[in-house]
Amino acid sequence: MSKIVRPYQDSDATKKEQVASMFNNISGTYDFLNHFLSMGIDRIWRKIAIKELVKHKPSHILDVATGTGDFAFEAIKILKPKKITGVDISAGMLGIADQKIIKRKMQDVFEVQLGDSEKLLFDNDSFDAVTVAFGVRNFENLEKGLSDMLRVLKPGGKAVILEFSKPRVFPVKQAYNFYFKYITPAVGRIFSKDNSAYTYLPESVASFPDGANFDSMMKKVGFKDTKFRPLTFGICSIYTGFK
Repeated sequence: MSKIVRPYQDSDATKKEQVASMFNNISGTYDFLNHFLSMGIDRIWRKIAIKELVKHKPSHILDVATGTGDFAFEAIKILKPKKITGVDISAGMLGIADQKIIKRKMQDVFEVQLGDSEKLLFDNDSFDAVTVAFGVRNFENLEKGLSDMLRVLKPGGKAVILEFSKPRVFPVKQAYNFYFKYITPAVGRIFSKDNSAYTYLPESVASFPDGANFDSMMKKVGFKDTKFRPLTFGICSIYTGFK
């Protein structure tokens, strides 16, 4: 088992508490830095992930670790569900999401609430689909989080998870490691008031059990017909599974 990577190594707080604090600290610059550091490719990844749900036409979607709501807004545009419920551990990130919801007049379709992704406050079999974009590597207990997502899915419902992974092909692997280790923290320090946040990002990706390992974990907790697909030379991957 790999060691638990936390944003603030000198703090005694749990990973969950630290992740909430970190995202509260960086919420104001999060969207800008996300698009800037990924050179806008994150938008393409989101669209590809959402298209996994097109033929299933989910009516009610749960977006776990919804953050500032970017994934959910894209899902509304592509899938046109009746409702998306977003849950996140960071009040700061949800504050930004709320501003966007009001600005776009989407209160009837998209609502967000503060919550723990490992203790979802919803009944069993509540949602047609569950999505997570760039959130599962921040879970304190990955298996617990996945189990709870499975629990709230309706039978036959689909989970779609988008997460960073580790490229394994030369020279992408070397370029990616350099960019993530040196460029990302440097840019993060300039634009964000939290020095640890963008150092934590590459560390959390490095320790995340990606690819076949994560697919096996989904199977272990009970997901059926699981698949994973690397995107952009393996910088990112989409994982899917059914209840």
